[in-house]
Amino acid sequence: MKQKKAFITGINGQDGSYLAEYLLSLGYEVHGMVRRHSMAENQDSRLLHLTNEVTTHYGDLLDVGSIDNILQKVMPDEIYNIGAQSHVRISFEIPQFTVQTNALGVLNILESYRRICPNAKFYQASSSEKFGNCVDDDGFQRETTPMHPVSPYGCSKLFGYSIVRNYRNAYGLHATNGILFNHESPRRGSNFVTNKVVKTAVRIKLGLETKLELGNLDSYRDWGHSKDYVRALHAIINHEKPEDFVVSTMETHSVRDMTKYVFDQLGMDYKDYVTQNNLFIRPEELKYLKGDSTKAREIFKWSPEYTFESMLDEMINYWLDFYKKL
Repeated sequence: MKQKKAFITGINGQDGSYLAEYLLSLGYEVHGMVRRHSMAENQDSRLLHLTNEVTTHYGDLLDVGSIDNILQKVMPDEIYNIGAQSHVRISFEIPQFTVQTNALGVLNILESYRRICPNAKFYQASSSEKFGNCVDDDGFQRETTPMHPVSPYGCSKLFGYSIVRNYRNAYGLHATNGILFNHESPRRGSNFVTNKVVKTAVRIKLGLETKLELGNLDSYRDWGHSKDYVRALHAIINHEKPEDFVVSTMETHSVRDMTKYVFDQLGMDYKDYVTQNNLFIRPEELKYLKGDSTKAREIFKWSPEYTFESMLDEMINYWLDFYKKL
């Protein structure tokens, strides 16, 4: 049986690195695109343990020539477009770059895919941020919920989602969207709220810091684990019919709930250390997310293995171990 080849943009990110591990475990030949970085050590830090197992190529979603060259060289069976400017609050500070990368970048790779390897299967990393503050009457967001994003990031992701659907219908491509709700892990960047809270709380516990500054403590999010979600996106791209699927835990927790749990696990009261800083409050807030992933669960028999608590426990233990080794 022919070995499948996968191409992953954003392979050196949280999801890309977990996806690479998962595909390797299934026997894939894995290729990924990385952007050139002035600090080479930061370029592939999440892939160091896979150095001899994956092949990386320099490229950029805004450089069509590099995308063309990689696809012509690899001729993948599956394309996973996970690369993006993925920080929502920062998208307000760099809106043009965010939209160029997350919208035009999707169009660029779709065009290369359509011209060079149209028989491949394509997965686009969509986002729950495109729902904005739209919620169905039962308190969930699902595939049919109206989409009115409230950030440059969400707007750019809505374009990416829409252009994938357009190319699927216009050109008969096997192009899919995974509408993933928030997903975390120890590999999450520490300027994202979950890992920021965990890392800083551990540093406070160890006497390395004295306070934690946060934005809106009363935003609610549906948080899962990246490892669980890469299993879902592999199922999405390999579904017999190209469709769009919500991936979520179907639970929601506030930033305050999450912060309290982390500090409680470390034997501290979060109220003694947490302050609010307006710098971390978005110009327009997204108040509430809770995804209905019934469609994915029924079709793929998928469900998350991590709970909200076990995900945070893993992150806490990672940072405790990290600082013990210093």
